[in-house]
Amino acid sequence: MNQREQIKEAVLAELDFSKEIEDTEIHNIIDHAIIKSSKEYYMPIQERYRLSKELFFDIRRLGILQELIEDDSITEIMVNGVENIFVERNGKVEQWDQNFQSREKLLDVIQQIVAECNRVVNESSPIVDARLSNGDRVNVILPPVALNGPILTIRRFANTAITMEKLIQWKSLTKEMAGFLSELVKAKYNIFISGGTGSGKTTFLNALTAFIPQDERIITIEDSAELQLQGIPNLVRLETRNANVEGCVPITIRDLIKASLRQRPDRIVIGEVRGAECIDLLSAMNTGHDGSLSTGHANSAQDMLSRLETMVLMGMDIPMAAIEKQIASAIDIFVHLGRLKDKSRKVLEISEVLGYEQGEIRLNPIYRFVEEDKKEGKLGTWKKLDNLNHQEKLRSAGL
Repeated sequence: MNQREQIKEAVLAELDFSKEIEDTEIHNIIDHAIIKSSKEYYMPIQERYRLSKELFFDIRRLGILQELIEDDSITEIMVNGVENIFVERNGKVEQWDQNFQSREKLLDVIQQIVAECNRVVNESSPIVDARLSNGDRVNVILPPVALNGPILTIRRFANTAITMEKLIQWKSLTKEMAGFLSELVKAKYNIFISGGTGSGKTTFLNALTAFIPQDERIITIEDSAELQLQGIPNLVRLETRNANVEGCVPITIRDLIKASLRQRPDRIVIGEVRGAECIDLLSAMNTGHDGSLSTGHANSAQDMLSRLETMVLMGMDIPMAAIEKQIASAIDIFVHLGRLKDKSRKVLEISEVLGYEQGEIRLNPIYRFVEEDKKEGKLGTWKKLDNLNHQEKLRSAGL
């Protein structure tokens, strides 16, 4: 057993896990054990500091990953088994120079993360979505499904919610577009945000919710709670639950949408729709819950329409014309996001749903980002193509 393991064993033996232990107490025990060990084996001051930090992270935090969790420049952490850890920093993926000491240590970190949000992952249930205490999204895949060891992916979010003002500063959209969306949210238009993986859908949804009037009752529904709604006192946050070995019944997004309708919501905000729950969202939007918001994966606003149709068919076998009419009457606005060649995230299109005519859903693009030749570092610009046709809700809201 090396010196590090000896010190860690001595620290663990002294800790009383039957009671709540403060961080300062753990730090003191670790420092005492290191000083005691350094009397037998010389250890430089810098090495003592590094070892103290590592041992604290091992016992109280997420081991070697804690350093990455505390680095605000990192947006994604990808652990491919014990030896390969990759991070995304400033839009570029690079391999980290550290790795886990053993498979057991990596599994300990995974179980610690999963247990904190009452989830279970093991060989019989090897895939799970979870989150860290700060809201970062976590996905775990274990063997035998994962062939190269336990796989852990952490999507980082900013510690403070990113506001619409910040998105304007980052040139994700214009001030005019933000003002237009602000009016639509206040007037209770149903808005659906689409985009590919990593395009910033959750961040944008969170920024949009800042325009919701504070006197409304909001219910958020998510697979893993990520939204950070600010300034809404009458807020209910709901999260799905997976089945586990103890016999807990799974609670799906469909279950939560149905339950939320009995909770007198003014609006329902769903983090993302991926399947049959789409029909329940559309039904809620069509039955008096105007101003509802959600997101989904798609390559364009038009493609999102096709995906919504497919998702409805997952939950209900009804004629396509009926599905399209349901979508056209439920959703008022599509906001499509994308990630450009320079890794920047932008609003690529804001389109209005005109309605269902001649066997198809008609969209009216209002704003669109038009890519140009890369001159002077400029990738493109936004064009206003049309005005909003359906202004009834704006007039009703006095806007």
